[in-house]
Amino acid sequence: MESNGDISTYPEFCTKCGSILPSLSMEEFIKCYSCKTVFGPEIYGNAVAEYNIVLNSIEDIDNVVKTEYNKNDADDGPIAERRCGLCGHNQMSYAAVQLRSADEGQTVFYTCLKCKFTESENS
Repeated sequence: MESNGDISTYPEFCTKCGSILPSLSMEEFIKCYSCKTVFGPEIYGNAVAEYNIVLNSIEDIDNVVKTEYNKNDADDGPIAERRCGLCGHNQMSYAAVQLRSADEGQTVFYTCLKCKFTESENS
C-alpha cells in the first residue's frame, strides 16, 4: 500500500480519488477517468502484465466458414407444430426473445423448416 498524495492506495489506483486507473498504454502518462489527475508510469510500481495472443488456425477458419455456409440447413431451435403462413408446412422452429420491457410478454419468432419464412408473435 502506498501513500503518494491525499489517500493511501494500492498501485493501479488513483492516489487523489481512489478510482481504478486505466491500463498502461504506449503513451507517457496515465490520466484518471474520474478526477483527471495525470500520473507517470511509476504509479503502477513494479507490476508486470502478461498476455497471450492466440491466432486461429486455417482449420478453425474453415470450420466457421462451413458453419456459416450451412447454417440454413440446420434447425434454428426447437420445433413446434405450427402451420407456415407462406407454404403451409406444419412444422416451424422457434426462438423466444424478450424485446420489450420486463413487465410485458416475450416475442416468439417462428421459422418454417421448409421455406425459411419467418413470422413473429407477441405473447
